[in-house]
Amino acid sequence: QQGTTVTITRRRLLTSFAAVSGAVLLSSCASMLGPREVDLPLSKLQASLDRRFPMDNRMLELFDVRLSRPQLAVHEGDRVSLSVDATVAQSFLRQPLAGSLAFSGRLYIDQARSGVFMAEPRIERFEIRGIDPSVQRQLARAANGLMDKVVLDIPVYTFRSEDLRYAGVQYVPTRIVTTPNGLRVSLEPE
Repeated sequence: QQGTTVTITRRRLLTSFAAVSGAVLLSSCASMLGPREVDLPLSKLQASLDRRFPMDNRMLELFDVRLSRPQLAVHEGDRVSLSVDATVAQSFLRQPLAGSLAFSGRLYIDQARSGVFMAEPRIERFEIRGIDPSVQRQLARAANGLMDKVVLDIPVYTFRSEDLRYAGVQYVPTRIVTTPNGLRVSLEPE
């Protein structure tokens, strides 16, 4: 009977050792996999933006502005630009006015919202056909305020949970750089 007790104790010890070894091996996998880089092509970023437009906003409590047909471009220095068609309507206007708007900004990762966003927006171009240049300048100033709202609320890209999981390891985005074809995101194991 003593031999049976020793055999059972050895089995339990070996089973416990195997379980602990497996857990240690699995936890070390995360550190062995280390950081990763993921490329997000411009076409994927563009598709992400296309789903969020058209967008309607009110400017100066007078004008209804519709932004549509976004066109994203990447630039050196971790900047992107976005061009959109703009339609401005108001009750005293017979017909809505059409034009375009282009702005640029610096990219950053918002881990809480799991996305890539644009900060420090700067209007590069604001053109509305059919209005006086002085009115256009006033609208351009008001558009700067609108851009702050639009840029803060719209992600350039939103990570899906499967984007941040690889080989059973959860990752978090930590750094972003522009490339000629899109963005490169650095991911670190959690």
